[in-house]
Amino acid sequence: MKPLLDVANRLPLPALIGMVHVRALPGTPFNTDSMEKICATAVSEAAMLQSAGFDGIMLENMHDRPYLKGAVGPEIVAAMTRVACEVRRKVGNSFPLGLQILAGANREALAVAHISGCDFIRAEGCIFGHVADEGWIEACAGELLRERTRLGAGRIRIWTDIQKKHSAHAVTADLALEDWVHGADFFGIDGVIITGTATGKAASKDDLKRARTAGRIPLIIGSGLSPENAADFARADAWIIGSSLKYDGFWENPLDPDRLKAMVAARNTVLRK
Repeated sequence: MKPLLDVANRLPLPALIGMVHVRALPGTPFNTDSMEKICATAVSEAAMLQSAGFDGIMLENMHDRPYLKGAVGPEIVAAMTRVACEVRRKVGNSFPLGLQILAGANREALAVAHISGCDFIRAEGCIFGHVADEGWIEACAGELLRERTRLGAGRIRIWTDIQKKHSAHAVTADLALEDWVHGADFFGIDGVIITGTATGKAASKDDLKRARTAGRIPLIIGSGLSPENAADFARADAWIIGSSLKYDGFWENPLDPDRLKAMVAARNTVLRK
C-alpha cells in the first residue's frame, strides 16, 4: 500500500487528524477579524489539538462561505499561506500538517502547502466530475499532478474525496464506489476520503469495507466521526474530524477540550495492532 504520509511509519493507524476551521478571511462575506486575530485563533486551536494527542492537523477556509468554484483570489492564497506558516512554526516541522482551500481550489492549495511546508492537501474533484453547491466541479487529477511535478512538490500527498458530501452524483450513478477508488488509485492519487452526505454526517461503514476491496490506496474517513461510532471505522488509515470536536458538535463553535479528550480516547481503544 502507498504510505499515508512521508511520516506514516511514525503514525498510529488510524491517524487522528483534527480540523482547524480558519476564521473567515479578508474579502469574504463573513470576515470580521483582522489577520492577526485569524492567525492567533488558528495557532491556538492547532496547539490544543497537538497537546490533546492528535496525530496531525488540517487547515480549511470553512468560514469563507459561500465558496468560489475552482479558484480563489490572491488575497486568499496569501492569507492561507500566512496562517499555514504560523501554524507550522507553532507545531514544529515534524508534525503532519495539511490544508484544503474551498471550493476545489486545488492548485492554490498545492502551492500554499508547498511554500508553507505542509505535508498533504485535501482536493475536491480529482476524479470524475460532480455537481456541488457551487456548480459543476470538473475532474482535475491530470492538471493537479502535473502541477505538483512542475513545482517540485512531490513530497506533498494528495487526498481526494470520492462521492463527495454536499454534492449530487446522478451523472455518475452507473459507477460503483469501487470504481471511484480504482480510478483514484490508477491516476496516482495518494488517498481517498469517504464521507457522509454533509458536514457532520457519518460515512457508511459498509462503504469503508467495499473500498478496501478496490485497491491498495489509503482510506480516510472525512465526516461524521465521533467517539460513539469510532469502532465502525477502525480499519481506516486516517480519520479527519471537525464538527464533533466543537462545543455542541457544531462546526462553527470553538474546540471543546472535553470532546478532544474523548475522541483521542476513542481512537486509542481501536488502534490497529
